Amino acid sequence: MSGWSKTKNSCEVWTIDSGQTQLSQSMGRLVFMTEGLGFYEVTKEIREWAKSLQLKDGLLTLFVRHTSASVTIQENADPTVLQDLQKALANVAPENGGWLHSYEGPDDMPAHIKTMLTGVSLQIPVVDGELDLGTWQGIYLIEHRRAPHRRSMTLHYLGS
Repeated sequence: MSGWSKTKNSCEVWTIDSGQTQLSQSMGRLVFMTEGLGFYEVTKEIREWAKSLQLKDGLLTLFVRHTSASVTIQENADPTVLQDLQKALANVAPENGGWLHSYEGPDDMPAHIKTMLTGVSLQIPVVDGELDLGTWQGIYLIEHRRAPHRRSMTLHYLGS
């Protein structure tokens, strides 16, 4: 690696030049307002961010900066899939589970458990400037609390 150079392009962009291959690193943050418990498709917003940077080939990492919200890839064609997933999560971590941690309300500890099970980060390949998602795949921010929240997601791209 011969060095780093920094340029601006709606977010921070770092370039690694090894003499043969040039890699760029871009970071950004998206903020979403949820209406409470549920799955919120954010594929469009993430695609728009990627297009604004004119990405080519690389890897996009998404990271949700919370312990009671998560991110996943799931089917975006049939809404009953998301309803069934919401029901399954409620069965795995019910509010009346006798949890010791209840300082922020009865939905808080179940939210932490659901976040642990579903995860706070994803990596998505970018091929020819497009997120390499399957036909029926969408990216979802999952709100595990009943009340509305402001949720932020960090995006990190490394590639050409």
